[in-house]
Amino acid sequence: MLSNFVYKVCHCKGDWRMDSFVETTIAQIREKVGNGKVLCALSGGVDSSVAAVLLSKAVGCQLTCVFVDHGLLRKNEGDEVEAVFGPEGHYDLNFIRVNAQERFYSKLAGVVEPEQKRKIIGEEFIRVFEEEAKKMRIREAQSQQRLLRQNRQRFRNRIKLRLRTLLLRAAETTQ
Repeated sequence: MLSNFVYKVCHCKGDWRMDSFVETTIAQIREKVGNGKVLCALSGGVDSSVAAVLLSKAVGCQLTCVFVDHGLLRKNEGDEVEAVFGPEGHYDLNFIRVNAQERFYSKLAGVVEPEQKRKIIGEEFIRVFEEEAKKMRIREAQSQQRLLRQNRQRFRNRIKLRLRTLLLRAAETTQ
């Protein structure tokens, strides 16, 4: 029944492969970026890490990944992100680690409501990333910031999901 629906009703061919997706995506990125530079917000999560790997394979050293270390990751996870994507890592890219732990801690001081914490962390992450983009003075960062604003809600939702997980784990360990 499913086969009939997929092939006869939807007219799918069944020839899709993950490696063809990767190849196609890399080619599309190369075409879109050309000789420009790309700025990637790297949180260390799966989504941004996969994006960074694809971008690196597509444009190499035209890519700058900004890893905002907010101090709320698992023990040594920030160092692990840097080991993979940093100067000693496996990818041909520029890597900037922003140690913003104290900034995040001060913003979160006294806040007990989990939803409020998520909002503060998400907003602060975006602010730190935007500040780094300005520091770098990359013209292409303006278009990336425009894309960031357009996708801000989707970005916030991803951060909220990751932060919920972190807060739940933190609550479990303190009990």
